[in-house]
Amino acid sequence: MKIHFQTFTVHKRVPLTISRGTSAKSVNIWLRIEQDGIEGWGEASPFSIGTHRQTTEAIAAELQQLIPALEFLHPLDHQGVEALVTEAKLSSAARAALDVALQDWLGKRVGLPLWRLWGLNQWRIGPTSVTIGISSPAAARQRLQDWLQQIPVRSIKVKLGSSEGIEADQAMLVAVMRESPPGAKISIDANGGWNLEAAVKMASWLAAQGITYMEQPLAAGQEQDLPALYARSPLPIFVDESCFTSQDIPALADRVHGINIKLMKSGGLIEARRMIHTARACGLQVMFGCYSDSAIANTALAHLSPLADHLDLDSHLNLKDDPFSGAILQNGCLIPNHQPGLGITYHAADC
Repeated sequence: MKIHFQTFTVHKRVPLTISRGTSAKSVNIWLRIEQDGIEGWGEASPFSIGTHRQTTEAIAAELQQLIPALEFLHPLDHQGVEALVTEAKLSSAARAALDVALQDWLGKRVGLPLWRLWGLNQWRIGPTSVTIGISSPAAARQRLQDWLQQIPVRSIKVKLGSSEGIEADQAMLVAVMRESPPGAKISIDANGGWNLEAAVKMASWLAAQGITYMEQPLAAGQEQDLPALYARSPLPIFVDESCFTSQDIPALADRVHGINIKLMKSGGLIEARRMIHTARACGLQVMFGCYSDSAIANTALAHLSPLADHLDLDSHLNLKDDPFSGAILQNGCLIPNHQPGLGITYHAADC
């Protein structure tokens, strides 16, 4: 198979601030594999968690080095590809781009969308949340109003973990709640911005506000404090930065209620499916999330979304210049189409 990739830059309509910083744009990688006149597409987007950083430059260098060996394989030789990327210790974002492209190629080869190929029901997909970044109460209200003008909102994720403390978090969340549509599901994500004491206080307060769940209250590396929080929290706890792959799940099963699966962390759709099954076997719930992903990665996860309890696949909806389109919002739900593979269209003049 032939493999090509190129970078493309996407800019956010509204910069997103979380406890670790603010992002306004991202330089992502569009990977294409070609065999028998069929192209499969994948995406890698950079991300950073503590000392763990996967940059665009590093991802591109990895792919460039591995492509000559991969080109001897056929897109159906998933086991051979897995052996090569494991031996090369390919980063998870680079693996995700390759894996998604292989899945897209397979769907196109058999003429079926991935959700159909996997025997899933697209109408079991729940609403995807829209994200409100850390800001002042007034700015948070305005951001939600902007979302409400853009799309039908049925689920809202509010980023907390402000450097100004939990009082600032509370004031911002109350402002969002006052603007929320009736019946909208609201969750929060601290991105590891609290210590154990603050997380315990916020868990009780958030539960009293009717919040659905809290995500990553403690920083990655503080998993030893999760049992104490689990024992005292009236609110379900999900982890994101603390869980990359299925291997991480069993050790978390006694201290959280669910995990957040992201393609760039997991390394692709095959591992995402493995994580879903592992989480279910451990009695955990499943949510899907994203980084600064375009419609490629979010559409890829949309194909698996019938298997998830909660969805946060809104990054491409906050892009001014996404060169791709795929899954379509219907009543707040991101629904993949009936085209074979991912069902992605490229519509920009250039990247």
